[in-house]
Amino acid sequence: MDGGPRVPEQGRARETAALRFGVLGPVRAWRGDEPLPTGSPQQRAQLAALLLREGRTATASELIDALWGEEPPSRALATVRTYASRLRKALGAEVLHSESGGYALRLSEGDELDLLRAQELVADAEKARSSGDLGRARALLDEALALWDGESLAHVPGPYAETQRTRLEEWRLQHLESRLDMDLEQGRHGEAVSELTALTATHPLRERLRELLMLALYRSGRQAEALAVYADTRRLLTEELGVEPRPGLRELQQRILRADPALAEPPAAEPEPAAAPVRPAQLPATVPDFTGRSAFVTELGEVLASADASGRVMAVSALAGIGGVGKTTLAVHVAHQARGAFPDGQLYVDLQGAGPRAAEPETVLGSFLRALGTADSAIPDSLDERAALYRSLLDGRRVLVLLDNARDAAQIRPLLPGTEGCAALITSRIRMVDLAGAHLVDLDVMSPEEALELFTRIIGVERAAGEREAALDVVAACGFLPLAIRIAASRLAARRTWTVSVLAAKLADERRRLDELRAGDLAVKATFELGYGALEPAQARAFRLLGLADGPDISLAAAAAVLDLPVDGTEDLLESLVDMSLLESAAPGRYRYHDLVRLYARACAERDEREPGERAAALSRLLDFYLATVAGVYAIERPGDRLMDHLERASYPGLSFSDRHAAQDWLYAEAVCLLACVRQSARPGTLRRAVDVLWAAVDLAESGANSREYKAVAALLRDVAREIQDARTQARALTALAFVHHISGSRFDVAVEEARRATELAEAAGDPLTACWSSNISGVVALYQNRHDEGEAHFTRAIENFRALGDRPGEASALCNLSRIHLATGRTAGAVTLARRGTAMYDDMGHALKGANGRYALGLALTASGKLPEATDCLQQALLVFRDSRQRLWEGMTLFRLAELDLTARRPAQAASNAEMALTLLRGIGGDWRRGNVLTVLGRALHGIGQHGRAQVCWREALDLFEALGAPEADEVRGLLKPVSVA
Repeated sequence: MDGGPRVPEQGRARETAALRFGVLGPVRAWRGDEPLPTGSPQQRAQLAALLLREGRTATASELIDALWGEEPPSRALATVRTYASRLRKALGAEVLHSESGGYALRLSEGDELDLLRAQELVADAEKARSSGDLGRARALLDEALALWDGESLAHVPGPYAETQRTRLEEWRLQHLESRLDMDLEQGRHGEAVSELTALTATHPLRERLRELLMLALYRSGRQAEALAVYADTRRLLTEELGVEPRPGLRELQQRILRADPALAEPPAAEPEPAAAPVRPAQLPATVPDFTGRSAFVTELGEVLASADASGRVMAVSALAGIGGVGKTTLAVHVAHQARGAFPDGQLYVDLQGAGPRAAEPETVLGSFLRALGTADSAIPDSLDERAALYRSLLDGRRVLVLLDNARDAAQIRPLLPGTEGCAALITSRIRMVDLAGAHLVDLDVMSPEEALELFTRIIGVERAAGEREAALDVVAACGFLPLAIRIAASRLAARRTWTVSVLAAKLADERRRLDELRAGDLAVKATFELGYGALEPAQARAFRLLGLADGPDISLAAAAAVLDLPVDGTEDLLESLVDMSLLESAAPGRYRYHDLVRLYARACAERDEREPGERAAALSRLLDFYLATVAGVYAIERPGDRLMDHLERASYPGLSFSDRHAAQDWLYAEAVCLLACVRQSARPGTLRRAVDVLWAAVDLAESGANSREYKAVAALLRDVAREIQDARTQARALTALAFVHHISGSRFDVAVEEARRATELAEAAGDPLTACWSSNISGVVALYQNRHDEGEAHFTRAIENFRALGDRPGEASALCNLSRIHLATGRTAGAVTLARRGTAMYDDMGHALKGANGRYALGLALTASGKLPEATDCLQQALLVFRDSRQRLWEGMTLFRLAELDLTARRPAQAASNAEMALTLLRGIGGDWRRGNVLTVLGRALHGIGQHGRAQVCWREALDLFEALGAPEADEVRGLLKPVSVA
């Protein structure tokens, strides 16, 4: 076991409710859910001593020593007896026994002790870890650690309790270190940094925690901080204890200095040994440049090898995938490798299932019977008789049957062997879900590495190595489809004067790409044509129209809008296309095309769509679906907001949601596809609806998760609106751009100009709401740039204009922002008043998310006014809402503000923990200016807990960021660094 104290359960019949005891925190007892009295601190000390005796009897003298040590009072024995009597009355006579001049506390089945439960969880965690299940082991340790409710045996006096308290705390820390070690093994180093920073502040001399912190920082790309942790640790150990760090810590420092590659990631599991290669006999030749697919080769080889198991029925594997994905190539390669397992022969047939005239089973059976030595005169006429004879001939033999390019399960059932020892390998564009007992394999395109390797094998290492980037462009243009890669490489191999870049340039033109992917009798388009030609008219229409949408995939509801069909009918069509490998099921309710299949679908839409304008109408319905749905999401998040009155009207309905969480789930799941649709709609006729979708989806920019693509789409809409002289749309696109630039924290100068221009255009176009929001944004940027008079003017104007429009949420936003100006200019009381007014307005309207923004502003004002408990409460409430709403940017900024508050309250360890979490959340969002501010506060917190080396690293990084931005905050950081450097 783990060295932790053991408390066994011992049986006893009892009809009353079960007892529960707690020692991992205050010593407590319950019967069922009812708390039981445990008496004075010394009586609780006696109860703890009995609980931790593992059910054994404790003599009176042992209990006296446990409670008072070497100096017991004169009436110690009488006191122990009194405590025992009281405990027996509280717990029951059947629980506390008097034996041999002492006492024993025994638990029966159903009774619980938190320590016992922790021991069981730790034991299970150790078993899970030893078996390689780190996820379960970590979850079990987390559950065990969660049983602690503060300090073990809290407020319990006596030498025995003190000894056990120390032991239990050491036991807890050991398993906390084990859990953190597993975090690092599972790549959770970013999350571990915050927890380890707080732990090293609480336990500064615990070297294992320092070692884990160094490793977590290093794996998070913070090498300088990792080395600073070592320097701080060494200084602390030499000053406090007069010793050097232990060898493991010193070795880790050296490995970090060497940038040891083995430290960069958790150790990979040892690969399982590959199955021994086996080879069949009578099959088509395998390609000499077969590449990749190692996992599939191993998986299929194991299934075929299972046919060797005594008493097992035949092994059947069915490979499915789009045309050109390499099903036949893989099947033939695997069959050749399995040759040694099937010494009695191999049968092969191309069933022509993708063509207009698939092979008839009777004909195939006749061929197989002849190959097995049956005379023509002995071959029966009927299908059933031929199948029965075929199975009889295979009985007792070991034969592999490769059924290539099957149409469906009905075609191949008569062709399957019927006894153990044989195996069948099937390829088809259809998933054989109705083939009983078959091992189904969905074959996807190659990985980029496999694709590049295949391309290199065909054209030669020298040509590929000389133009690696161009080669990567070629295989990417081929969609990593093996047939397309083979065709492109074969064309290049036959043209010695072409460079790889020439081929890449030809394939870069999407409208010509399928035509370029042709070599001899091989053509990607012809392969797709076979599948398309087999579709029913409704399937073909769905295949064509769905390919028009630009997103990486499409949801079922969005697809129904494109097709103008009910959801149920749409799902039936899409699932049939999935079964035919013309569409992929990306996730439940989501579908996607392979890139080349999408190009083919669009070519079919241009060629075969007969109704004039049907392609444009399909995309217009998709845009309306997104506009109607995202407007509903916005309305749920912001009840009473007037934006709904200023949006274009959608002619196609959207989804409705029962609560804000469902609405948020939809918005973030659809983010990429929604923005792709807006980008695709940046043209006259749909431009106004497109910019309104973008505006209503502002949460995508504010959360930081999709701000980069949001900005790019907004810039495109601005440019198109400017080109066609649509002032209203240009103003809205500029407002969106100004918003995302101020959120990014690094383009304030650009945001100023965009907001100014947006205000001018909105006023000229008679779009008052846009003018209000652009003024509000202008004020925020002015606040960030310390232009407080301008900011106050912008916010005051925004408040008046929002009020004139009856837009109370907008007015509340501007009031909270104005409180920030008051705060920055020393008018703290006014700041609190304004923030309270804005927050109250949000609360009256039921605005959860925007109410959190109000509490954020109120928390800052209250912090400055010295009302720290109320400020903490405001910021904590805001934090919960931001976290619940997936607003990573605001979640990170709220943690940053809590860290500032912690410093004010002289809680540097807590400040460091909050700042670390903020830094993790803001990675990649919020911009360098915000990151610099967080690093500055983190440095202050680290300095406050004695980690001076790390503090300097943080301040130097912050200084670099501020100097690059030309930000005035650089002066403050120089001041922080100056005393340290002088010393």
